[in-house]
Order: sequence, then structure tokens, then C-alpha cells
Amino acid sequence: MTDRVALITGASSGIGLELARLFARDGHDLVLVARRQDRLRALADELTDRYDVQLTVIAADLADPSAPAEIARRVAAAGLEVELLVNNAGYGLAGEFIRTDAATELRMIQVNIAALTHLSKLFLPRMVAEHQGRIMNVASTAGFVPGPLMAVYYATKAYVISFSLALAEELRQCGVTVTVLCPGATRTEFQERAGLDLEARAFRGPWVADAASVARAGYQGMLRGKRLVVPGVFNKIMVATARLASPALLAKAVRRVQESVR
Repeated sequence: MTDRVALITGASSGIGLELARLFARDGHDLVLVARRQDRLRALADELTDRYDVQLTVIAADLADPSAPAEIARRVAAAGLEVELLVNNAGYGLAGEFIRTDAATELRMIQVNIAALTHLSKLFLPRMVAEHQGRIMNVASTAGFVPGPLMAVYYATKAYVISFSLALAEELRQCGVTVTVLCPGATRTEFQERAGLDLEARAFRGPWVADAASVARAGYQGMLRGKRLVVPGVFNKIMVATARLASPALLAKAVRRVQESVR
């Protein structure tokens, strides 16, 4: 016998943490994955105290190519079946590509692209076989535009959007849905880790969302089976504009924004 669970990567902070709270509130047992085991344990204690759910904690670094298979092995060994997969883990790095650290960017590609793809490949077949399941991949509005001074990060999110929408179409008659969540600027630990100025105007305007509201939008969209979720009016306008503007003009505009937050 197996128990169906929701698996969330990057669950120790930010949007992933808020998503874990929403899933637990609605009675879903959870597998929480992140690098920081102490934070995962604290979150697991919080959720089991508040809700009648079972929590499994897996400390793993998705920059390690072997991590997705090890996560799947541990899930199976625990007698769990992933019915809801949230690929939330990811990070960015600011700077000119010629000057940024290659090892950091290659790890970013592993986390933002390869691990997300591998986890989907590992857990999707059972969902399709049982004609039920949902996947949510967390991308960014950055994925709709070229991103000078964060070139690799923006490109990874473009992959996530394209992959998710293509996979959703492949699965449209399989009883499994794929949702891609594309938040704009959000108050999380992302900016600090990426080397961005937390006091910059771009992170202090009314367009900056909190992690809880972004998580709610993604969660509700996932449950409704929406393919694309862009939270916030400002972000929706930005995405619509990006689809009409020339890539060259977009790159110039994004560069100005990136220069203002470094």
C-alpha cells in the first residue's frame, strides 16, 4: 500500500515554504525537499502541530546530478506515491556573464533546469498510468524576456516555461495537468543570494509581491489545472507587452532595470 503525497522542492523558505503551508492546510501529506535540514525540520514541526498531516523531510542539494534519483528512491522506500509535484527550487546570479563564476552558473542550470526535468521524468509515469496527478513548475516573468546581467538565470526560466507548456499539451488527455507559475519581483531570499540590491527601487514598489500571495495564486491555478499563472496585474501587463516587443528592445530595457538593482 502507498500513501499519496505532495512533493515540494525548495521548501525551506520563500514561495516553497508558503506552498507547503497551503498544501498542509488542505490535508495533503508532504515530502519537503531542500538543502537546509534544520529549516525543513522546523517547518515540519510547525505543520504537524497545526494540521493532521504526515511530513517527510529529505535534505538534498539539487545541484548534485544524483539528487533526483536519490529523492525518488527515498520516496519509494517510505511507501509514498507522489501525486502532486512542485518543482520550486531555483536561484539566480547577477553580473556580466564574462565575469560571473562558471561553477555557480553550471550548478544553477543543474538546479533550475536539469533537476526539475529529471524529477518530472521520475514521477510522471505513475501519474499518467493512474490518470491523475498535477505538476507545478515555478518559473518567473524573467523567462519571457532576454536578461542581460542575469543572462543564465533568465535563460533557465525561459526553458521552464517552454518545457511546462509543451508538457501540458502532451498530457492534455492523460488526466495529468502541468502548471507553470511565473511570479515577478517577490520578497524572498532570492535577491540576496543573487547579489541584488535589496534597497533598490525595483524591490520597493507596489508591484513587489509577498511570497504568500504568489504561493496562493500558484496553488489555486494548479488545482484548477491552469497551464500558465502570472500573479499580479503589473506582471500580466509586462508579459503581454513582452510578447509584442522586439527582443532587442526588451534586452535594452531589462539591462536598465538590472543596472539599477546591482
